Amino acid sequence: MPNQDITPTRSVLLELKKRIKLSKSGYKIMKMKRDGLIIEFFEVMEKARAMRSSVTSDYESAMMKIAIARAVEGEIAVKSAAYALKTEPHVTVGSKSIMGMMVPKVDAEMIHIGIEKKGYGVISTSAYIEEASQAFEKLLATLIRAAEIETTMKKLLDEIEKTKRRVNALEFKVIPGLEDAEGFVEFRLDEMERESTIRLKHLK
Repeated sequence: MPNQDITPTRSVLLELKKRIKLSKSGYKIMKMKRDGLIIEFFEVMEKARAMRSSVTSDYESAMMKIAIARAVEGEIAVKSAAYALKTEPHVTVGSKSIMGMMVPKVDAEMIHIGIEKKGYGVISTSAYIEEASQAFEKLLATLIRAAEIETTMKKLLDEIEKTKRRVNALEFKVIPGLEDAEGFVEFRLDEMERESTIRLKHLK
């Protein structure tokens, strides 16, 4: 608020001092949170880089093995094995806390399925199809983990931006504004005290 709208009293001055102290304390906490989030972000970013590399290599491996299975066994045999699958992956999305911020935690079940539970016969299906199946299971597990890491990285980045805006607002707007108001009230109180002293001298 403009200094002209402030009533220069001792109680107002005390209230301003309390607000300045509280704002500076909040500023320190928010700054520590921002720095902590940045450290977490770079750690997650390193994991994301490694995970992207894993996704690429697992995808290339899976596509190569499915291509070999199609070439050796034929398209119909590969599709028949795929349609025979009786179970589906089960994904549970939960959450965990990083610096007080909730980020997703993804748990996947039944990604890696034993050959006896896949619905197709061991004898009637070649090793090429089983290798392709395992390669795609690995790719799926990597994609689920990558999705968790990428989402965490995005949420961390958004939280860093919000925290930076709050830190900047406190540092460059809120605290300087309160300190200006404090200075104005102190100046007006000193001025009023001098005027009162002069009046008392004249009365004597």
